[in-house]
Amino acid sequence: MQELTSFEEWQHVLNESKQLLLFVKTHHCSVCEGLYPQVAALESRYPFPFYRVNAAEVPELAGQLALFTAPVVLLFHQKKELARFARIVPMNDLTKRMDELVEWGNIEDA
Repeated sequence: MQELTSFEEWQHVLNESKQLLLFVKTHHCSVCEGLYPQVAALESRYPFPFYRVNAAEVPELAGQLALFTAPVVLLFHQKKELARFARIVPMNDLTKRMDELVEWGNIEDA
């Protein structure tokens, strides 16, 4: 999972990626630390990039995305937010939405 360290970097990634997953964490968040390995383990199963960011280190991003808690997992398709999972992330629901994201990408490529 690639680390984002600035708002400008986020804007570039969002504009250049057809689809992506963004994992948002913050300092001293035990839920973030527990969820991160589970989400990271999914990266090899999906054809789109995974990114992570610490909201405390890039507060502009947290403000622009209206993030008020952590962790948050966001899925994007064509620069638009498709799904948001905050704090408690049911992995079955997340993978279902990620599978839908893959299908949407395949339909558009056909």
